[in-house]
Amino acid sequence: MIATPLVSVLMTAYNREKYIGEAMESVLASTYTNFELIVVDDRSKDRTVDIARTFEKKDDRVKVYVNEVNLGDYPNRNKAASYAAGKYLKYVDADDYIYPWGLDMLITMMERFPEAGWGLCSLDQYRGKPFPFELSPRDAYEYNYSGPGLFHKAPLSSIIRREVFESEKGFSPLRMVGDFEMWHRLALRHKVVLMPQGIVWYREHGEQEIKNFNEFSGMYEKLTFEYLSHPECPLEKGAAEQLRQKMKGRKSRQIVKAILQLKFRRAYNDRKALKSYYV
Repeated sequence: MIATPLVSVLMTAYNREKYIGEAMESVLASTYTNFELIVVDDRSKDRTVDIARTFEKKDDRVKVYVNEVNLGDYPNRNKAASYAAGKYLKYVDADDYIYPWGLDMLITMMERFPEAGWGLCSLDQYRGKPFPFELSPRDAYEYNYSGPGLFHKAPLSSIIRREVFESEKGFSPLRMVGDFEMWHRLALRHKVVLMPQGIVWYREHGEQEIKNFNEFSGMYEKLTFEYLSHPECPLEKGAAEQLRQKMKGRKSRQIVKAILQLKFRRAYNDRKALKSYYV
């Protein structure tokens, strides 16, 4: 048993019997070995736990927990982090995959930037300079809002210093948008390391909640506006205000378009959103 693993790999699961075996195997095949793999099941109704425990019996780096009640996605991610002992937290979902060299690359790149609180990988090539590189809070917001984009990445693409995760109280319980909110919040106060593709693999299948993205699009807009209006927003006030005005204009045009298309319910909801948070 490793007394103090450098990285805690966190795998939350709910009804993932089709995929969890491959996901766990990918972690255990890592060339980097100073890790623990924590699996937290959220009251699955299939064989997810049985499969996970077969790995626990064979490898003492694996720890399997089952929640007393179903917590939901982001609260379960926080629960998994509460069991962690590592300096870093690395999420690998039960239907995803990390390449054998993935942990080694992530740790090596993060250790190069000791002042950074977190990192994101699986980013498209940046023309200005090669990965990895570090961004200040202001640069991170500019990279997201005036550059290639950053805050859209899923937890699979992240690695977070545990002390930073704990100081920020983890993910919010917001469905679907908890990661989007978390990256905005982390970037207010902590430097971020940007890293390339080829570290993890994101599986796409019909059981994912992301298929219902449109249902939560308003929440993404609301969070964007809130963080651009946040008193600690690192962007210059003029730049943040310009982005907010663009959002207001876009929302107004959506209302007009919905009315012209006789989509009155959509127009009503957009108008309600405009009045509630585009103030």
